[in-house]
Amino acid sequence: MTLLLDSHLLIWIGQADERLTDEVVALVQNEANTVLFSAVSLWEITIKAGLGKAEFRVDPKILRRRLLANGYAELAFTSEHAVAVQELPAIHSDPFDRALVAQALVEGMTLLTADAVVARYPGLVRKV
Repeated sequence: MTLLLDSHLLIWIGQADERLTDEVVALVQNEANTVLFSAVSLWEITIKAGLGKAEFRVDPKILRRRLLANGYAELAFTSEHAVAVQELPAIHSDPFDRALVAQALVEGMTLLTADAVVARYPGLVRKV
């Protein structure tokens, strides 16, 4: 299975946060799964860290370096992903979350999220 991790999960993995569920750990460590992070998530983390948001206190450069070193693949944000956002129902107003959902739908991968609102999107979105 190909998994795209949302921004919070990336931060939690990078910090070995106690909010990581056993399910997430098992999915990420399963060698049969391909685990990706989106350039959108690093953009979100960079912006929200710069705004001083407490839950985004992480250096995005270090996080990216650690993710790549641990075998996570990076997913670029393309124009196809951008226009796919237009097709999404207005469930969530956060443009970063909407972009991640669009990427998962376009690429046919499962988006893992801790956000119950994001998990309401149809398709391959899974709350963990």
